[in-house]
Amino acid sequence: MPSGKATATINGRTIAETDNWEVVEGNVYFPPSSVKQAMLSKTDHSTHCPWKGDASYYTITFDKTELKNAAWYYPAPFDKAQNIKDYVAFCKRFCGYQDRICTTNKHIDKNLVDVKAEEN
Repeated sequence: MPSGKATATINGRTIAETDNWEVVEGNVYFPPSSVKQAMLSKTDHSTHCPWKGDASYYTITFDKTELKNAAWYYPAPFDKAQNIKDYVAFCKRFCGYQDRICTTNKHIDKNLVDVKAEEN
């Protein structure tokens, strides 16, 4: 586990902050207790990773704006990913094309969640 502080902000508002975070595949994962759960609502969307398992998603709501499937977590990860069980990661980029999160550099039109992690 890295040491230092990790923060996720959206439009200048802190959505998560912790000294207890994990990094997996370049994404910072926040423990659920460090995330402002009132800004999140579960969705029916899910994806599968061959080594982490099935991810569930959240919509982020702030200032009457909804960002669909912009955060995810692994409720029942495989053994190799137990360190991120229920930890929340945030999409760093949002695709305005059909309200989908981009997984490539195509159609990226704005930053979504600014995630910073500073190791000691």
